[in-house]
Amino acid sequence: MCKACDYTIHGRQHHFGWDNTIEPALRVAPGATIEFECRDSSAGQLTPASTVEDVKTLDFSRINPVSGPIFVEGAELGDALKVTIEGFKPSGFGWTANIPGFGLLADQFTNPALTIWSYDPQSLSPAAFGPHGRVPLKPFAGTIGNAPAEAGHHSVVPPRRVGGNLDIRDLSAGTVLYLPVEVAGALFSVGDTHAAQGDGEVCGTAIESPMNTVLTLDLVKGANLKMPRFTTAGPVTRHLDAKGYEVTTGVGPDLMTGARQAVADMVELLAGRYNLAPVDAYMLVSTCGDLRISEIVDMPNWVVSFYFPRVVFE
Repeated sequence: MCKACDYTIHGRQHHFGWDNTIEPALRVAPGATIEFECRDSSAGQLTPASTVEDVKTLDFSRINPVSGPIFVEGAELGDALKVTIEGFKPSGFGWTANIPGFGLLADQFTNPALTIWSYDPQSLSPAAFGPHGRVPLKPFAGTIGNAPAEAGHHSVVPPRRVGGNLDIRDLSAGTVLYLPVEVAGALFSVGDTHAAQGDGEVCGTAIESPMNTVLTLDLVKGANLKMPRFTTAGPVTRHLDAKGYEVTTGVGPDLMTGARQAVADMVELLAGRYNLAPVDAYMLVSTCGDLRISEIVDMPNWVVSFYFPRVVFE
């Protein structure tokens, strides 16, 4: 347990999916600081010894476990849960997979693939990718949210207005996140921790990595948020900016088509330039490349750009 923490939620105190009838793992007063032991998004099905054969046999009922839920005393409908992200304690192990049927280019990459990562959990030096690549790291929790008001069990995969599987890489140490509260106590949970991810998580996985997450939970009464919002503590791309970017674009009347084109062109560029298998390039860009809407006003065509940091190979 961290010295500044009031409580610890152990890895066994997790659940799959959202359900506002799940018994809280802990009840806390506003202002409590909690260390969460977060499992990776495979719930331990993929390990440092795993091979691509293990991707083929994943049990999808055990995907994206979240630790919790936490009942925050006094939280009620219309409030916001203020989540201060104090820090992370990474494990040093991670994985990235191409899972058939999942990801932005699922129709182009139909076979399973797996990359196993090993990194220094103390220094967080860039993680090696093949003989030449080095991916800068920025730990964060991909899934972070409150229970929804709707009755029943709900998949953890789609994000919601109360948070959940947001996969926003800037929810890193120092960020303050505000989440709408829909049920008494908020019933907050967190998981799906990543060592690094590009904006878009285009292949469907990042550097999926088990790690501990330290958060302070507080309340903003009567905030009446429509959607989550957050404040960062400083610059958000400094870990990637040093050498500039290679950028591909997609131009046309549909943002999804444009996004797919921009990513596909970057995969082709990197595969050719660095002698990578296309699926390896696809997994790599998911961990550190950023999708951006560059233009959305000059009808009838919009521009989507995909930024790949040159620091990975230079």
